[in-house]
Amino acid sequence: MPTLLQIVILALVQGLTELLPVSSSAHVILLESLMGLDPGSPSMSLLLVMLHTGTMFSVIVYFWKRWKQTYFRSSEEFGQIFLRVFIATLLTGAVGYPLKHYIETEFVFGRGKQTVEQLFGRLDLIAPALFCGGLLSCIAGLFEPIYRRQQKTFEYVQVSKELSAWQAAVIGAVQGLSLPFRGFSRSGSTISTGMLIGVKRKQAESFSFALAVVLTPPVVVYEILRLVKTTQKAALSGTPVSLSGPLVLGVLGMSLSFLSGLGALRWLEKWLEGGMWLLFGTYCLFMSGAIYFIKTNYLY
Repeated sequence: MPTLLQIVILALVQGLTELLPVSSSAHVILLESLMGLDPGSPSMSLLLVMLHTGTMFSVIVYFWKRWKQTYFRSSEEFGQIFLRVFIATLLTGAVGYPLKHYIETEFVFGRGKQTVEQLFGRLDLIAPALFCGGLLSCIAGLFEPIYRRQQKTFEYVQVSKELSAWQAAVIGAVQGLSLPFRGFSRSGSTISTGMLIGVKRKQAESFSFALAVVLTPPVVVYEILRLVKTTQKAALSGTPVSLSGPLVLGVLGMSLSFLSGLGALRWLEKWLEGGMWLLFGTYCLFMSGAIYFIKTNYLY
């Protein structure tokens, strides 16, 4: 079980990197490995669920005023954004889950009933995924001078005029790649994709985090079910796992990830306005190389 200090460190890093386009998974799993923690253990799975919940609430709190002025302005507008979120989420599942199944049955394991989650702690696989996400952000960043000439302030415009159904579908399909590939930043890939297909930066950011609020609860439920299954197996094998201690620490972690998530969103807005998207991509490329180097030379 992680210590209090480890919980604090992981929660702050998770909250900051979950909402910045730099892949929280890459940073948190690297830290867990350096701390000697097992990312697949029940206590760490529970902590991950709590941290994701904290960052989801920070997104809701931060964007609620903006969403009220736009997405919830009228029943017509709500219907428009609901349709686009539904399309994007549908494409996320259509891309992510078949890809996850393929990885489990054909690409990596080939046989048996192992799951792709068993690969999530492998830094040698996280590094190339982080590289690909960083490359996508760099490409979007190179075109950013064009985007900066667009309107910077977020004013009310009909959703149907700012974000078409096909644009939502493309963003959702790219989001699906983040489900089986830890290191491929969800926020970075969706915002970058939106920018590249003509969605204004503010709208791409707002829509990306609206998708996060929809996607996070199913992911949290899935992680909880995995955790319950793991603890049941442990109990049947005669080695029951107590989650009362990790639960208390998880509540602390959730609170810290909520606060650090709010800070991360404020920084993200400022950096988006300042034209620093290329910097995020460059950082991801650097981190992918650093993770691979650390894994190769210091972690076995």
